[in-house]
Amino acid sequence: MTIIEQSLIFHLLLSFRQRLDALWAQSSTRQICLRLGRWFQNKVRSSILCDFFWRDGVLVRQWRGSLSFALFTWLLNLPCAAARWLYRVGQKLWDGSFVFHCLSAMGGSAFLFLGLFLLVMLVAPHSLWNNAYGFLGAVAVTVLFILGSATRPQRRLDAAEFGPYMLFYLLCVFCALVSSLSTSLSMRFFLFHAAAFLLALMVVNSVERLEQLRLTISLAVAGIAVAAVYGCYQGYIGVEVVNSLQDMKLNVGMPGRVYSLFDNPNNFAELLVMLIPLDIGLLFSSKTWKGRLACLMVLVPCIVSIGQTYSRSGWIGLALAACVFIALVNWKLVPVMLVLGLCAIPFLPSTIYNRILTIGNTKDSSTQYRFAIYDATRNLMEDYWLRGVGLGTDALKKAFADYPTMFDGNSPIHTHNNYLEVWCEMGLAGFISYLAMLLYTLKSGVKAFFSSQNKRLRYMLAAAVAAFCGILVIGLAEYTWFYPRNMFIYWFLLGIIMVCVKLGRQEQAA
Repeated sequence: MTIIEQSLIFHLLLSFRQRLDALWAQSSTRQICLRLGRWFQNKVRSSILCDFFWRDGVLVRQWRGSLSFALFTWLLNLPCAAARWLYRVGQKLWDGSFVFHCLSAMGGSAFLFLGLFLLVMLVAPHSLWNNAYGFLGAVAVTVLFILGSATRPQRRLDAAEFGPYMLFYLLCVFCALVSSLSTSLSMRFFLFHAAAFLLALMVVNSVERLEQLRLTISLAVAGIAVAAVYGCYQGYIGVEVVNSLQDMKLNVGMPGRVYSLFDNPNNFAELLVMLIPLDIGLLFSSKTWKGRLACLMVLVPCIVSIGQTYSRSGWIGLALAACVFIALVNWKLVPVMLVLGLCAIPFLPSTIYNRILTIGNTKDSSTQYRFAIYDATRNLMEDYWLRGVGLGTDALKKAFADYPTMFDGNSPIHTHNNYLEVWCEMGLAGFISYLAMLLYTLKSGVKAFFSSQNKRLRYMLAAAVAAFCGILVIGLAEYTWFYPRNMFIYWFLLGIIMVCVKLGRQEQAA
């Protein structure tokens, strides 16, 4: 660093930046922007609409003191209570067991094993991965936490941060299993939902300090870094062009879309959208230049890889995530970023530039196919809009068999839309509870961001909220849970937001 700081190039760049800062500070454009910004902030803060969305509703305010919350917490903590009881009954036996002491120590560091599990999950090739591993991994980390609670009476499972809507959503998941057109077909997907919730629960309860959270996230980011490097390698050697994944009439000369260690380029892009912002959060919250350098080294192959996936929804999701992150950290830079982004478009590789031009083009085969899926879904929803067909895409596929096929003679596998899929599977109540849960999560995250005085925590929270916004937008055009590994990272991301909220509250109470 000393050599860099003493170099001529460094001094020239520093001088150039200082001159730009001086010109900007004296410019009338800055004064206009500041006045507009202050006017907008005052209007927003004093608006009735802002107050309605910012304040906690009656349901949220009464949640922690309600019978439903007490019962939910009691049920969650039955395994922990059983572990403590077994320990007290056979304390002499357990205290003399080396294996028990090892498991108890591992349970005290469940956040570490959660991160290691995510690392392994993200580096496992698709041919070797079984979705049952996701369920077993989530259960294993939860069991470790429970064993760790045997000798730590203060440790317990707390779902208070998730708010009341999570309980309603989980109840709707269970009801969708019970009322499914085929319970046997829905059971596998119920286990996926259970594993996803356990992952979010473990993030919130196993992490007690910011450094523990950063370590857990770092391991997950390391996993996507390995996948991104392999994605870059695929792009270098080339992959087979799959006609069903790209319209070659509108994308002339476009190479095969990289998918790395996953089954589909869109799946890979969705993972990148969820984890790239977390790497940015680690970058900004790092205390050392070595940590920042490591984050930058991870960022490069990730950006190259998401470009080579040619996933239009992924690009839009990542762009929105970047806007949200910048808006939270320093909203004044949003216009600058937008201008720079637009100016950079002509300098993109021609294949990526042409792919961007197809966004919204109704002549694109994938766009046409999506509209055919939506039309078929509309026919089904006329009969199942209230109760839903049952949990999982297998139950939905069974229901579609009784309706007219699409123009190609096939029936949809899923609805190509997260929100529509939840509605089809879990009915109107499940759809409403899902939306309420998402809005509560985002609202809690944003409120915690502006309430916290911890700059490093704010960076991580901004990154998590930005990544969550990115994947939510992708969910408008893709069913992001079709690939369970993506579903697990989705809920891991939700857990990160809520554990940041928890850490922020602990900080204020201290």
